[in-house]
Amino acid sequence: MMTSDIFYGNFELEDILSDLISSAPVQRLKNVHQGGAIFLVSPNASHSRFEHSIGVMLLVRTLGGNLEEQIAGLLHDVSHTAFSHVIDYVLEQKGEDYHEQIFEEVIAKSAIPSILSKYGFSTSLLEDPKHTLLEMPLPALCADRIDYTIRDLYHSGLIDMVDVHDFLNELGVQGGKIGVKSEKVASWIASKYLQLNNEYFRKPEHIFANTKFSELIALGLEKGIIALSDLRRDDPAVLSMIKSDPHLNAELEKIKSLDGFESFSESGIGNVFKERILKPMLIDVT
Repeated sequence: MMTSDIFYGNFELEDILSDLISSAPVQRLKNVHQGGAIFLVSPNASHSRFEHSIGVMLLVRTLGGNLEEQIAGLLHDVSHTAFSHVIDYVLEQKGEDYHEQIFEEVIAKSAIPSILSKYGFSTSLLEDPKHTLLEMPLPALCADRIDYTIRDLYHSGLIDMVDVHDFLNELGVQGGKIGVKSEKVASWIASKYLQLNNEYFRKPEHIFANTKFSELIALGLEKGIIALSDLRRDDPAVLSMIKSDPHLNAELEKIKSLDGFESFSESGIGNVFKERILKPMLIDVT
């Protein structure tokens, strides 16, 4: 199977990766927006968890990660519910980690264990602490953080394809961890990460969309229009439930038109969203 990505190019994949990509849990991610409800007010930011998952897998591959770590990269987001992190606001999960809490359950109930077993692997590889290319805590770089950063920046118009490739060409691996080759590049990605937080995640219109949409989901749950289990489906499925109820649909249209945004933005609610800082490791290129 061939796969391609706008940033990383074209790759011929092993059969196990092909089978996993074709599986229902991974295919579902095509219909889960990376930015939650942001697309309702910023239509250009409509990229999916599927694009991100393929990207993470390919970035791990490009940086020399083994097959197991590529598999883990591909599957790391399969437990994201509809509209990604919106569920965290609904359930007041301050760690924004609901998808991590249900990860093992989602995997166990899917076709993924049998696909892995077919090729001699087990689900234990999905959370191997040795996968330091895939995941590292802030402020370090990792494939997951790199991919969502450049993907969100690109789709927001904050960087272009030249910027992306210039940055990717400056990545390297040292001691199993991702770093950059110069202070200049470290400063660039750190500043862009800050810009992403301030102008994308913390953009008042985006906070409005995700906050109000989470309230809409909560109302749907309260009215019995939506069940919590329905959020394990995809965005179109949940949107169709919302649109089936006249009151919920009217509230959805208000979000799209930013009705109530002025009073919302004056409330200062965006101040509750945590700041994130990136400090890339410098690698020795001598």
